[in-house]
Amino acid sequence: MSESTQRCGWVALMGPPNAGKSTLMNALLGQKITIVTPKPQTTRNQIVGILTEGDTQAIFMDTPGIAQVRGRLSKAMVQAVWQSLATADAIMLMLDGDLYIRRPEFLDNDTQALMQALAEENRPVIVVVNKIDLFSDKSKMLPLLTRLNEMLPEAEIFPMSAARKDGLEALKTLIRERLPEADFQFPEDQISTAPVRFMAAEIIREKLFLHMKQEVPYSVAVDIENWEEDPERGQTVINAVIYVARPSHKSMVIGRAGASIKEIGTEARKDIRELIGGKVHLELWVKVRENWSEDVTFLRDMGMLPE
Repeated sequence: MSESTQRCGWVALMGPPNAGKSTLMNALLGQKITIVTPKPQTTRNQIVGILTEGDTQAIFMDTPGIAQVRGRLSKAMVQAVWQSLATADAIMLMLDGDLYIRRPEFLDNDTQALMQALAEENRPVIVVVNKIDLFSDKSKMLPLLTRLNEMLPEAEIFPMSAARKDGLEALKTLIRERLPEADFQFPEDQISTAPVRFMAAEIIREKLFLHMKQEVPYSVAVDIENWEEDPERGQTVINAVIYVARPSHKSMVIGRAGASIKEIGTEARKDIRELIGGKVHLELWVKVRENWSEDVTFLRDMGMLPE
């Protein structure tokens, strides 16, 4: 009896903002490695998640949502998407099925750039139509599925609900079938290439997105300035800086009598404790750095632009 052949490959996970890409990544891995909020364009950097099951290793690249490009930060986010597309063995385009069933006219505008690129693809393409749990009459999907088949006739169209994990195992099987035969590229117990410090900063940014309103979340950046182990107290001491673009945003992040920053810190500390599996002492500071999203040096130092 011959040994089973390993399959391994890179899968680019892309699509418009708020389609559920990060939710799907976390569901596939069975662990939270990328932050999730109801606000679009939460993901800024390319996040790599590694799923190893049996004889298959799928390496997912969760990318920022493609939207209208404005400013250096937005351009850097779109650049990350196209870099993923270039290096992938297979491509998963994720769409908000509920949105495009209700507003079919949005589909062409939201996906034009991606559809043009994918129409010429020879690599496997899977179109994940997400959020089908938001409507009960599944016949409403037919016009959307027909249109997607017209746009990408060679692609596999896969309706599912990432939030409820409906269809998740079938999607894993489909992905496995599309990956090339190759040896694993990472240890079987590794689930991400992201450093722990980066993941901790992302957790803090997630809490800011969830607590702050309007434009404030999009004008914040988080940097871990200090990370030390304190063996005497048996804890990890983390000092993080929250950069905001305007003085008015600083007072909003801190909140009345420090209530907002305290709540953000409490929630972030809990998640970071789960991430590293130990006690955490977290201190947060808020600093104003005007127009940081247009500062090339700052964006490069924060890992949002390539060196």
